[in-house]
Amino acid sequence: MRKPMTIPEIQKMHLQGEKITVLTAYDYPFARIMDEAGIDIVLVGDSVGSTVAGYDNTLPVTMDDMVYHTRAVVRAVRQALVVTDLPFLSYQIDVTEACRNAGRLVKEAGAQAVKLEGGEPMAETIAAIVRMDVPVMGHIGLTPQSIHRMGGYRVQGRKDEQARQLLADARAVEQAGAFALVLEGIPASLARQITAELSIPTIGIGAGVDCSGQVLVIHDILGLCEKYSPKFVKRYADIAPLIREGVDAYIREVRTGEFPTAEHSFN
Repeated sequence: MRKPMTIPEIQKMHLQGEKITVLTAYDYPFARIMDEAGIDIVLVGDSVGSTVAGYDNTLPVTMDDMVYHTRAVVRAVRQALVVTDLPFLSYQIDVTEACRNAGRLVKEAGAQAVKLEGGEPMAETIAAIVRMDVPVMGHIGLTPQSIHRMGGYRVQGRKDEQARQLLADARAVEQAGAFALVLEGIPASLARQITAELSIPTIGIGAGVDCSGQVLVIHDILGLCEKYSPKFVKRYADIAPLIREGVDAYIREVRTGEFPTAEHSFN
């Protein structure tokens, strides 16, 4: 059995040039499977709103949602580092509320770190949470909580001005004390430049191969989310047909009387 993953271990992997693997999980069964497989970081993402709850975006997700799903994941995980998203409006209003909500995810839910979106404007908030000894993972580029400002899920940083701002955002997040930084939906060349300039690891999602690690949504890589099909997603398995096959067989056997049999009944 490998030893539990910690923030220093993540930093050590980065310094040694080892790629960091991250996947989202929102429940006990998936978290248990990916932890046993050897994933480095389990991210309890606010993407739960789209993948599990069926919302069109992440904005309706609440703190209570994130506490509930984090608790389920933490019960399953033995080795991976558990990081949980701070949902929309849980940290943007003021620093005190951001600290309180970050603390909830650690104290009540059992997360080992939190993730929040935003660059320079969030630097003070990141620094305040870090001062409480709650590790923070940053997130810049395509930030899903900002879809209305961005006009949808659009690649960020293609224009020179945008690229300069993302570089400034990355530096600000690092200086504020974040232990890692998610780069989402930005050109590979810009992600390469940011990764080279920072001392903390970068975790890419639609940001090319040069990041320190990669993150994807578990439902995307298993073919369980038909709402969206981003270019950066690779489907590693397609389990939806298997699930449908099992459900179809169950329905058929119940209707024909094949199930339950004496084997499945009590005397």
